[in-house]
Amino acid sequence: MFRNKTFVTVINCMDGRVQYPVNQYMQQKYNADFVDMITEPGPNKILAEAVDTTLVNSIKRRYDVSIEKHYSKVVAIVAHYDCGGNSAEKAVQILQVQEAMKLVKSWNTEIEVLGLWVDETWSVNEIN
Repeated sequence: MFRNKTFVTVINCMDGRVQYPVNQYMQQKYNADFVDMITEPGPNKILAEAVDTTLVNSIKRRYDVSIEKHYSKVVAIVAHYDCGGNSAEKAVQILQVQEAMKLVKSWNTEIEVLGLWVDETWSVNEIN
């Protein structure tokens, strides 16, 4: 039923305000049928610091399913304005996304990894 469908993967905050704009962005940018959403409060901080290995391993297990079973070729790491799980200001969160991207890229160098910032108007912006 889903064999010829394309998936993308998003490591996103659990905050429901960011789910819809990120899903739309990823589906449009990559012409994807489905978005595998891996959620945690403040995932950019979790992955950047990599202190809580239980959480990092949990995220990686879900990432592995998306890559190995759904054949996703791209993963986005999301940070956002007014995050309850990560109260750091935007500049710090951007740096955390960049560090998180390095970790996730180390899991599989063939997968495209991008960073996204969702601003106060719930617009999605790519992080360079």
